[in-house]
Amino acid sequence: MDNGSTITTTVTTTQAYGESWYWDNRYAKESGPFDWYQKYHALAPLINLYVPPMHNKNNHNNNSTSSSTSPQILVVGCGNSEFSENMVDAGYDHVTNIDISSVVIEAMQNKISNRPHLKCILPILFIYREDMTMDVRDMSAFQSESFGAVIDKGTLDSILCGSNSRGNATKMLHEVWRVLKDKGVYILITYGAPIYRLRLLRELCSWDIKLHVIEKFLQEGGCSEKPLWELTKPVPLNEEESSVEAALGKAPDVHYIYVCIKVGEGRCVEAETCGISCRLSAEEDMAPFISPISYSFYSN
Repeated sequence: MDNGSTITTTVTTTQAYGESWYWDNRYAKESGPFDWYQKYHALAPLINLYVPPMHNKNNHNNNSTSSSTSPQILVVGCGNSEFSENMVDAGYDHVTNIDISSVVIEAMQNKISNRPHLKCILPILFIYREDMTMDVRDMSAFQSESFGAVIDKGTLDSILCGSNSRGNATKMLHEVWRVLKDKGVYILITYGAPIYRLRLLRELCSWDIKLHVIEKFLQEGGCSEKPLWELTKPVPLNEEESSVEAALGKAPDVHYIYVCIKVGEGRCVEAETCGISCRLSAEEDMAPFISPISYSFYSN
């Protein structure tokens, strides 16, 4: 098979990432848990900074959602990851998970029911609605301003691989913004570099955005070498995004983490009113997925 055919096949596969049937088929075949991009332990210092669990009473971050109890947290595109269970083990007591795949939600519900001790100590809710599934582009089952934090580990990336990627991404971000409380935090873990993701985030909704990075393939237990950039230290941002390259170098091998704090008095553009200025080419959105090394996840 020549290179042209290989690329065509890969693009076809990644385009299916935005479709429920793809994930139903995949989860029916792959029942074991895995995490896209990073596991909870690697991201915990950053999540604790912006969304401290209930037992962390000494957090002084003005942008966090700190309170006497942990905030309501929504994990979108949860898959069969153990991320949420790890969060509850760490002290978070209100974690809701949604996914477009009815197959994986049923499996996760069965997993909880088959482990009786989890019912008492892990207050995790997995949601699947027969009439519409819980599609992140339409979360009308949730009232506006229901959550203090939304965590997205690859879901926006998947939508940007599918058909009508820009329109569907707009719908998703509008819904995320809607269900967040004022000053709520949307934590987006993605392959998308600032030149792609910042434009999308800034033009659609009113956010106060901070950029963090974490190196790819971070293994359990960390590494002995000094990281490229400290996880909890925001990367400087300017309008031209040149500050990112100055800080990290050209094409750094990292996952980008956009911490988007909802500006309550702001706005979020409706999907129907998104104009040509917020559209990027499909090639730009899919570029990180064409390379085989992009398919990184951690299995247990």
